[in-house]
Amino acid sequence: MVLVGPPGSGKSTVGALLARRLGVTVRDTDTDVERTAGKPIPDIFVEDGEPRFRALEAAAVRAAVTGHDGVVSLGGGAVLDPESRALLTGLPVAFLDVPLGEAVRRVGLDVPRPLLAVNPRQRWRVLMEERRPLYTEVARAVVETAERTPDEVAQAVLDALEITTP
Repeated sequence: MVLVGPPGSGKSTVGALLARRLGVTVRDTDTDVERTAGKPIPDIFVEDGEPRFRALEAAAVRAAVTGHDGVVSLGGGAVLDPESRALLTGLPVAFLDVPLGEAVRRVGLDVPRPLLAVNPRQRWRVLMEERRPLYTEVARAVVETAERTPDEVAQAVLDALEITTP
């Protein structure tokens, strides 16, 4: 199972809950990118540039989607890469959709998110205009996260993808 969505949608939190319920492990491609680069994502953006980050991200997506049997949480921009989107074809993918206000509240202004550093509300809105069609393209299910607890979102993902827990 793969989770996609914007920053603040709860992919990491819900991914961990789903993995626990399904008795599998969770793999977060942002964590994989940081491990490979040996530094946090904001530092990759500043020191190496966005193209380098996107190359690392595409490699992390490829490794996770082809080599991990559990839950995979993709970074918010992973769907920008056509090859990454192609890898998701036929897989149980859920798009965690979150409203702007809730996403900004969850992300917080003190959390280092390189693409949301300046005017986070406007930047998030622009990112979603660009990415929403890609999220919906790859997703088998769209799960609204507004006014739901992470446990409720995890259950909604399982229900939407028609996956039963052991």
